[in-house]
Amino acid sequence: MKNNRRNFIKLAGMAGLGFTGVNVLPAQAEITGIESNILPEEVLRPFNRSPRMMQDHFEKKVGTLEGNSARIRASLNTKQDAENYILDVRSKIAQCFGPWPDKTPLNARITGIIERDTYKIEKVIFDSRPGFPVTANLYVPKGRNFPLPGVIGTCGHGDPAKATPIYQSFAQGLARQGYVVLIFDPIGQGERVQLLSKDLKPLHGIGVPEHNYTGKQMMLNGEYLSSWFTWDCIRSVDYLLSRPEVDPKHIGVTGNSGGGTQATWLCGVEPRLTMAAPSCFVVGFETNLKNELPADIEQCPPGAISLGLDHLDFIAAMAPKPVILLSQEKDFFDVRGARNSFNELKKLYKLLGVEDKIQFFAGPEYHGFSKHNREAMYSWFNKTTGISDAKSEPELKLEDIELLWCTPHGQVVEAGPRTLATFTKETSQELKVKRGSPKGDSLKKLIVSTLKLPTRVGTPDYRILRTDSGRLYPKKHVTTYAVETESGIALPVYRLSDTELISRPTAGIRRAILYVSHLSADHELRGESFLKDLILSEPNSAVYAFDVRGIGESRPNTCADDFFGAYGNDYFYAAHSIMLNYPYTGQKTFDLLRIIDWLISCGHEEIYLAAKGWGTIPATFAAVLSEQVKHVILKNALSSFTTIAENTEFNWPLSTLVPGVLKHFDLPDCYRDLALKKLIQLDPLGAEGL
Repeated sequence: MKNNRRNFIKLAGMAGLGFTGVNVLPAQAEITGIESNILPEEVLRPFNRSPRMMQDHFEKKVGTLEGNSARIRASLNTKQDAENYILDVRSKIAQCFGPWPDKTPLNARITGIIERDTYKIEKVIFDSRPGFPVTANLYVPKGRNFPLPGVIGTCGHGDPAKATPIYQSFAQGLARQGYVVLIFDPIGQGERVQLLSKDLKPLHGIGVPEHNYTGKQMMLNGEYLSSWFTWDCIRSVDYLLSRPEVDPKHIGVTGNSGGGTQATWLCGVEPRLTMAAPSCFVVGFETNLKNELPADIEQCPPGAISLGLDHLDFIAAMAPKPVILLSQEKDFFDVRGARNSFNELKKLYKLLGVEDKIQFFAGPEYHGFSKHNREAMYSWFNKTTGISDAKSEPELKLEDIELLWCTPHGQVVEAGPRTLATFTKETSQELKVKRGSPKGDSLKKLIVSTLKLPTRVGTPDYRILRTDSGRLYPKKHVTTYAVETESGIALPVYRLSDTELISRPTAGIRRAILYVSHLSADHELRGESFLKDLILSEPNSAVYAFDVRGIGESRPNTCADDFFGAYGNDYFYAAHSIMLNYPYTGQKTFDLLRIIDWLISCGHEEIYLAAKGWGTIPATFAAVLSEQVKHVILKNALSSFTTIAENTEFNWPLSTLVPGVLKHFDLPDCYRDLALKKLIQLDPLGAEGL
């Protein structure tokens, strides 16, 4: 095989520049008897030279913000310092979750009662929002003097939610000791699955899959599932306090995993709570990021990390009230993060003079509300309320799942109430009327503010790499430039040419075609006929192609190397971007704008922008914003964000969506503006996507 040494030097040089995973495949070429620089397409795999770039970038961003917060906590020296810190985190949490909707009538109704030896279970339905029912079981002790302490039970992601054995266990265990317990089904679980077929079969899974699906959709309206979950918790407190059996001086919350999330968020926003015991959740945003552990969309409150908040701050907001943090030694929620969170909180509680009001317990098990953790919770609540001196769990007798149903067939949607999709569609329609049809400079300002685009300063730096020809591109030769769009983000840009180019881009060519890929510019340059036709029709134009961050060349191999999954790494970084208050689409648009800046600095005066699929969204925004873009061609572009918000079936990932965009504008507004730039739309798509 020819040029082995030359290929090796090129590969080694790229690795030294921080690019890894180059897929030239000389071994495969040798097997097929084909030279490495003229590989057929079936042997060529798309380039993916920087699969760790996004992880490293987000770790740096999050680490800097969390480091600043840690230094602030370390500087607290007095009780007044601690009290000021608590007020500050409460204010920041309110920014993440508020404003809350108006409290409307609960319309509570009891659909059945289960009588047991020392307690009864009432099957309760109440409306947390108008026409939006919550299904719950209320455990009420018998033979006790009322009022008694009350506890909100929040459920993790498993189905059947409130009827899950471990959640039945803690509710019944508390009731047998003298607590009134309200345990309710979260949105998308138990009897509250939102997207069902006519025969009550889940259309998009139960729990995590439906949460992430509906959460993406509502985000377009500026609504967030974390707030909806927490509002259900707040209204559960309202219902619990409406019961004469409950003592308002003792209101607790406990839950595990996703229920630990809800319990933690509630600690941050509900002043009526007097005690808490979240299990298997509080570890820290940075810990989960470093461990490449995706979190459900309701576990990613908007702007939280950008405000300097961490999991522990939601507990700090409740100080000086008693809280026990529960963890497990073998949990994927890293027990080290839980211990570190406790240590930070203990310092805060010590400054407040109530060091004994914060406690930590790690059970010996895997993830779950095991008996060890339940007993630690019982002991903590009993110590706080004095209602019982029990140290171990009472003997339990769990119920059949169906017996605990509040509805005839186990799904509240059967009665035809409003669903999450109903609210999302209604809100989208209201926003459509309010926002009008922005255009021109007004539209540009809205794009910049909605995408949270930073100011662009100077000309991007770049490096010149060497790329083998023979990639079967529309032109014989290709040069690769690694352009730094921001610190830590270096994106390879391919320059296609008929003659060899091993230096900086050739000056004196007025127009440049710039292609923005759907998933991989390297692959699509070989297969997209519209792109080949465009290049042939512009023989006097320079030709460039690149992938925005997180796609193609920098497609991550993190989170078990799952890219397309609802819980994969593409979702992972998009979700963190929400918490960083910098939409992933905004970051990708910024990349494109910086590449345009670079092309102009290389002597090109106008840009013919082409894009496909996912790449059309940042391309659309950049085309509206950039005066240098004169022509635009989009293949498989999304028709509108509205079509996603108003349809129960869609197939666009979180990484392509923009939080709150429908409050301000929609894609058709951009397309109207781009008519002045001779916009061509090829095979536009609706909500179904590619």
